[in-house]
Order: sequence, then C-alpha cells, then structure tokens
Amino acid sequence: MSKPDELLVNVAALVESGQSNQMSLTVVTGGAVITGRLAPEAVWRQRVSEVLTDSARLGEFSAVFTAMPHMEGPPTHLHFHVARILQGTVGIPETGGMYRVSIEDVSAWTVGDFSYSDH
Repeated sequence: MSKPDELLVNVAALVESGQSNQMSLTVVTGGAVITGRLAPEAVWRQRVSEVLTDSARLGEFSAVFTAMPHMEGPPTHLHFHVARILQGTVGIPETGGMYRVSIEDVSAWTVGDFSYSDH
C-alpha cells in the first residue's frame, strides 16, 4: 500500500495500547500470506530476546531486541506472535513463529487466522 490502510493502523494501535496478544489477523504481504495473532511490539521484542538468549549461537543478538526505541505517532509495523506463513496446505513453521510486517507493505488483510491442513 502506498498509503497504509487507516483501519489496519487503528487495529495495530489498539493492540499496542491494550497490551493484548489475542487479536488474530491474516495479511498478504510481498506475495506471502501470514496468519496468526498480533502482539504489542514490547511483548514481541521481549519474546524474541528470550528465544535468542536461549540460543548458544545467537545469544549475543538478544540485546538488540530489548532496547525499545521511543516511538511517536501511529504504529508502522504489525508484530505477529504464534503465526504461520501459509504455503499450499501447510503452515510454516508448524509451532508458529514471530514475524514483523510493515503495515505499508500489506496489500490485503482480514480479521481472523486461516486454518491450514497438515494432510
């Protein structure tokens, strides 16, 4: 989107203000379909930092995610937690991943997450 969808920005702002991670959303961005729950950026950053801290090879990167930049204005990104990239009939990764998507790059979206089939 050349101009971010105001309704999607408002959804992201509500997630940020409520500190909730229960809003399910599916977006199309760059040809990929990502489906899952949104999380406030601070919660998302904390979880990514924890995962990196637990990694023997990637622990040194965890500090990058703990520093919260001061943000003014409306949200510019969606932070997916427990999300999957839909590829055919499969969701990748099976356990759900953490994705950061620029609102500006979302070409379509819907409330709710899509089911996928492992069969």
